[in-house]
Amino acid sequence: MEQKTAFLLIDMQNEGGTSDVIGMEQILQNAKTILEKCRQLNIPVLYTRHINRADGIGLANREPVDENGEPLYYHNQTTAIEVADIIKPEDGDFIIDKYRYSGFYESNLDLMLKGLGVEHLIVGGVLTDVCVLSTVMDAYYRDYRVSLVEDMCGTTTEGAHMAAILMMANWIYDLEVYQTDELCKKMNGESYNVWSSEGPDELQFSPDNMREIFSKLSSTKKK
Repeated sequence: MEQKTAFLLIDMQNEGGTSDVIGMEQILQNAKTILEKCRQLNIPVLYTRHINRADGIGLANREPVDENGEPLYYHNQTTAIEVADIIKPEDGDFIIDKYRYSGFYESNLDLMLKGLGVEHLIVGGVLTDVCVLSTVMDAYYRDYRVSLVEDMCGTTTEGAHMAAILMMANWIYDLEVYQTDELCKKMNGESYNVWSSEGPDELQFSPDNMREIFSKLSSTKKK
């Protein structure tokens, strides 16, 4: 595995586990698989947690609230904000609390990564089309190289998941897209398959051909 690597799990919280994320149980299982491998290799582990204050201070514009003005989601006085037990943090891990979609926005994520000397991120989490998309784009803007684990990401619809993955693949020129088992092979020093871009906007898609274009991410290059 590359040196200067860290594992970043995005919003793998109880809130996500009780939402309408498609395949959340398998997403968490895939996260656990990679997490165990990272711990074996002493790769730093960082979690983002999305937080909304109970008193409504600092909420994003039109954030859904109840009749008392308290947030409906990621309420900071509930267990919804805690990381799912199956992948719960251990001593020495980093928990980054955030109040907007991107893990980098007004948080200490970048500071922690720089302190660790990290240049390369393994990334997965939820929701693909919101917090994963914005965090991965912000990582690219800051010159981190990203290995995105596609089957460790998810959102509420298949189309939104595919569209977000394709947008990242189209415009993050050094992005690598893995399946969990293939990334584990790489981490074991075995031959593996990975998709990487050969040029801008390579995976042009439309509503009619999205599944066909998305399947190209599985037509990976062996290394």
